[in-house]
Amino acid sequence: MKLVVVSAGLSVPSSTRLLADRLAAAVVRRADAEVDVQVIEVRDLAVEIAHHLTNGFPGGALAAAQDAVTGADGLIVVTPVFSASYSGLFKSFFDVLDKDALTGKPVLIAATGGTARHSLVLDHALRPLFSYLKAVVVPTGVYAASEDWGAEGLAERIERAGQELASLMPKAERRTEPGVVPFAEQLAALKP
Repeated sequence: MKLVVVSAGLSVPSSTRLLADRLAAAVVRRADAEVDVQVIEVRDLAVEIAHHLTNGFPGGALAAAQDAVTGADGLIVVTPVFSASYSGLFKSFFDVLDKDALTGKPVLIAATGGTARHSLVLDHALRPLFSYLKAVVVPTGVYAASEDWGAEGLAERIERAGQELASLMPKAERRTEPGVVPFAEQLAALKP
Protein backbone atom coordinates (compact mmCIF):
# COMPACT_ATOMS: atom_id res chain seq x y z
CA MET A 1 0.00 0.00 0.00
CA LYS A 2 1.44 3.38 -0.98
CA LEU A 3 0.85 6.49 1.13
CA VAL A 4 2.09 9.84 -0.21
CA VAL A 5 2.44 12.82 2.11
CA VAL A 6 2.53 16.33 0.61
CA SER A 7 4.02 18.80 3.06
CA ALA A 8 4.04 22.49 2.15
CA GLY A 9 6.00 23.79 5.15
CA LEU A 10 8.55 26.44 4.29
CA SER A 11 10.85 26.45 7.29
CA VAL A 12 13.30 23.87 8.61
CA PRO A 13 12.29 22.51 11.05
CA SER A 14 8.64 22.86 10.16
CA SER A 15 5.55 22.31 12.31
CA THR A 16 3.77 21.47 9.04
CA ARG A 17 6.20 18.60 8.41
CA LEU A 18 5.94 17.51 12.06
CA LEU A 19 2.15 17.23 11.72
CA ALA A 20 2.56 15.41 8.39
CA ASP A 21 4.90 12.86 9.97
CA ARG A 22 2.55 12.24 12.89
CA LEU A 23 -0.41 11.73 10.56
CA ALA A 24 1.57 9.29 8.40
CA ALA A 25 2.62 7.35 11.50
CA ALA A 26 -1.04 7.11 12.57
CA VAL A 27 -2.02 5.65 9.19
CA VAL A 28 0.85 3.14 9.35
CA ARG A 29 -0.24 2.07 12.86
CA ARG A 30 -3.82 1.49 11.68
CA ALA A 31 -2.98 -0.63 8.62
CA ASP A 32 -2.06 -4.29 9.04
CA ALA A 33 -0.51 -4.40 5.58
CA GLU A 34 2.87 -2.85 4.96
CA VAL A 35 2.62 0.83 4.09
CA ASP A 36 5.23 2.48 1.89
CA VAL A 37 5.36 6.16 2.87
CA GLN A 38 6.78 8.79 0.54
CA VAL A 39 7.05 12.44 1.61
CA ILE A 40 7.02 15.26 -0.92
CA GLU A 41 8.39 18.56 0.39
CA VAL A 42 6.75 21.14 -1.87
CA ARG A 43 9.32 23.83 -1.00
CA ASP A 44 11.98 21.72 -2.74
CA LEU A 45 9.90 21.85 -5.93
CA ALA A 46 9.16 25.60 -5.93
CA VAL A 47 11.34 26.48 -8.92
CA GLU A 48 10.14 23.53 -10.99
CA ILE A 49 6.50 24.37 -10.15
CA ALA A 50 7.04 27.97 -11.33
CA HIS A 51 8.69 26.75 -14.54
CA HIS A 52 5.85 24.30 -15.17
CA LEU A 53 3.28 27.07 -14.70
CA THR A 54 5.06 29.24 -17.26
CA ASN A 55 6.21 26.68 -19.82
CA GLY A 56 3.84 23.73 -19.32
CA PHE A 57 6.55 21.12 -18.72
CA PRO A 58 7.53 19.58 -15.39
CA GLY A 59 11.17 19.16 -14.42
CA GLY A 60 12.43 15.75 -13.34
CA ALA A 61 11.77 16.10 -9.61
CA LEU A 62 8.29 17.58 -10.17
CA ALA A 63 7.40 14.85 -12.66
CA ALA A 64 8.43 12.21 -10.10
CA ALA A 65 6.30 13.92 -7.44
CA GLN A 66 3.32 14.06 -9.81
CA ASP A 67 3.73 10.34 -10.57
CA ALA A 68 3.94 9.54 -6.86
CA VAL A 69 0.70 11.42 -6.12
CA THR A 70 -1.08 9.85 -9.07
CA GLY A 71 0.03 6.34 -8.06
CA ALA A 72 -0.74 6.69 -4.35
CA ASP A 73 -3.37 4.58 -2.61
CA GLY A 74 -3.91 7.42 -0.13
CA LEU A 75 -2.75 10.98 0.32
CA ILE A 76 -2.03 13.21 3.30
CA VAL A 77 -1.82 16.92 2.49
CA VAL A 78 -0.59 19.48 5.01
CA THR A 79 -0.20 23.22 4.51
CA PRO A 80 0.63 26.19 6.68
CA VAL A 81 -2.08 28.84 6.81
CA PHE A 82 -1.28 32.12 5.06
CA SER A 83 -3.89 34.90 4.95
CA ALA A 84 -6.64 32.55 6.18
CA SER A 85 -6.05 29.96 3.44
CA TYR A 86 -3.57 27.40 2.12
CA SER A 87 -0.20 28.65 0.89
CA GLY A 88 0.19 29.70 -2.73
CA LEU A 89 2.97 27.16 -3.22
CA PHE A 90 0.70 24.37 -1.91
CA LYS A 91 -2.06 25.39 -4.33
CA SER A 92 0.38 25.71 -7.22
CA PHE A 93 1.55 22.12 -6.68
CA PHE A 94 -2.01 20.87 -7.09
CA ASP A 95 -2.57 23.24 -10.04
CA VAL A 96 0.14 21.44 -12.04
CA LEU A 97 -1.28 17.94 -11.47
CA ASP A 98 -3.32 16.25 -14.17
CA LYS A 99 -6.98 17.21 -13.74
CA ASP A 100 -7.97 13.59 -12.99
CA ALA A 101 -4.98 12.63 -10.81
CA LEU A 102 -6.98 12.68 -7.57
CA THR A 103 -10.29 11.27 -8.81
CA GLY A 104 -11.57 8.84 -6.18
CA LYS A 105 -8.34 9.03 -4.16
CA PRO A 106 -8.73 9.12 -0.36
CA VAL A 107 -7.20 12.29 1.08
CA LEU A 108 -6.58 13.41 4.64
CA ILE A 109 -6.42 17.23 4.90
CA ALA A 110 -4.45 19.06 7.57
CA ALA A 111 -3.06 22.51 8.30
CA THR A 112 -0.89 24.35 10.79
CA GLY A 113 -1.11 27.94 11.97
CA GLY A 114 -0.14 30.33 14.69
CA THR A 115 -3.62 30.64 16.16
CA ALA A 116 -6.74 28.50 16.51
CA ARG A 117 -8.72 31.24 14.74
CA HIS A 118 -7.53 29.85 11.39
CA SER A 119 -8.90 26.34 11.96
CA LEU A 120 -11.79 26.95 9.55
CA VAL A 121 -9.26 26.73 6.71
CA LEU A 122 -9.95 22.99 6.68
CA ASP A 123 -13.61 23.36 5.76
CA HIS A 124 -13.53 26.65 3.87
CA ALA A 125 -10.42 26.17 1.72
CA LEU A 126 -8.94 22.66 1.78
CA ARG A 127 -12.10 20.54 1.69
CA PRO A 128 -13.59 22.49 -1.28
CA LEU A 129 -10.27 22.30 -3.19
CA PHE A 130 -10.03 18.53 -2.88
CA SER A 131 -13.74 18.04 -3.53
CA TYR A 132 -13.27 20.01 -6.75
CA LEU A 133 -10.36 17.70 -7.63
CA LYS A 134 -12.77 14.75 -7.14
CA ALA A 135 -10.87 13.27 -4.20
CA VAL A 136 -12.58 11.47 -1.32
CA VAL A 137 -11.80 13.65 1.70
CA VAL A 138 -11.91 11.87 5.06
CA PRO A 139 -14.31 13.44 7.57
CA THR A 140 -11.70 14.35 10.19
CA GLY A 141 -9.34 17.11 9.13
CA VAL A 142 -6.54 18.02 11.53
CA TYR A 143 -5.59 21.59 12.38
CA ALA A 144 -2.71 22.31 14.74
CA ALA A 145 -2.21 25.80 16.14
CA SER A 146 0.94 26.67 18.07
CA GLU A 147 -0.78 26.02 21.39
CA ASP A 148 -2.01 22.56 20.28
CA TRP A 149 1.43 20.94 20.34
CA GLY A 150 1.56 18.86 23.50
CA ALA A 151 -1.99 19.86 24.47
CA GLU A 152 -4.88 17.50 25.00
CA GLY A 153 -6.87 16.55 21.91
CA LEU A 154 -4.35 16.79 19.06
CA ALA A 155 -3.11 13.20 19.39
CA GLU A 156 -6.69 11.89 19.40
CA ARG A 157 -7.60 13.88 16.27
CA ILE A 158 -4.48 12.56 14.54
CA GLU A 159 -5.36 8.96 15.41
CA ARG A 160 -9.00 9.33 14.32
CA ALA A 161 -8.00 10.88 10.99
CA GLY A 162 -5.34 8.19 10.48
CA GLN A 163 -7.93 5.46 11.06
CA GLU A 164 -10.34 7.05 8.58
CA LEU A 165 -7.69 7.29 5.86
CA ALA A 166 -6.38 3.76 6.48
CA SER A 167 -9.94 2.38 6.22
CA LEU A 168 -10.39 3.96 2.78
CA MET A 169 -7.07 2.86 1.31
CA PRO A 170 -7.38 -0.23 -0.89
CA LYS A 171 -5.66 -3.60 -0.50
CA ALA A 172 -5.10 -3.50 3.22
CA GLU A 173 -6.34 -5.51 6.11
CA ARG A 174 -7.58 -3.03 8.64
CA ARG A 175 -6.80 -3.00 12.33
CA THR A 176 -9.39 -1.29 14.49
CA GLU A 177 -10.07 -0.96 18.17
CA PRO A 178 -12.63 -3.44 19.58
CA GLY A 179 -16.15 -2.20 18.89
CA VAL A 180 -15.01 0.37 16.28
CA VAL A 181 -16.55 0.02 12.82
CA PRO A 182 -14.13 1.09 10.04
CA PHE A 183 -15.20 4.28 8.26
CA ALA A 184 -15.44 2.55 4.87
CA GLU A 185 -17.95 0.08 6.34
CA GLN A 186 -19.93 2.94 7.87
CA LEU A 187 -20.13 4.61 4.44
CA ALA A 188 -21.18 1.34 2.77
CA ALA A 189 -23.97 0.88 5.32
CA LEU A 190 -25.41 4.31 4.43
CA LYS A 191 -25.79 3.54 0.72
CA PRO A 192 -29.24 2.34 -0.37
